[in-house]
Amino acid sequence: MPEVSSLTGRLLVATPALSDPNFDRAVVLLLDHDEEGSLGVVLNRPTPVGVADILASWAFLAGEPGVVFQGGPVSLDSALGVAVVPGDGRAQGASAGDGPLGWRRVHGAIGLVDLEAPPELLGPVVGSLRIFAGYSGWGPGQLENELVEGAWYVVESEPGDVSSPDPARLWRSVLRRQRNELAMVATYPDDPSLN
Repeated sequence: MPEVSSLTGRLLVATPALSDPNFDRAVVLLLDHDEEGSLGVVLNRPTPVGVADILASWAFLAGEPGVVFQGGPVSLDSALGVAVVPGDGRAQGASAGDGPLGWRRVHGAIGLVDLEAPPELLGPVVGSLRIFAGYSGWGPGQLENELVEGAWYVVESEPGDVSSPDPARLWRSVLRRQRNELAMVATYPDDPSLN
């Protein structure tokens, strides 16, 4: 198998050609990508369930909308926390490692939160937090095959993507900010048959 170039921290933006309803107009943040497979969370699938309803102690850190997001179709009964720590992550509560206790850097200011840790550890340093039920996963080579088939655009992430207050518009806004032909894809109609 050829060496896999890591896409960890990048966004997968579903192309209009992607037919899987789980990923229709999805924006996926890749939390891990290597030769063993890939794991990410869908950033634009809010659920009606409030963070306070399932993880009350973390609700004060959750950004708007303060709901749980469906991170993908795998392990919907598990929770992942993704948080942005502004700056270099060495502010109050930081260890000598790669950021504050209870937070592990994924890419830049974006990292995973240990939901077993006391929320007070991260409270002073977290800029925003999202809680995800489930995740999106790909086995070895599976994502690479989907990329070859044209299912995804791969673009750079920005810390604000994690906490977008308007997740319904995230697909269009991520595409619109691209400095190439992808910006035009943002105008793709929801139902092309109505054109």
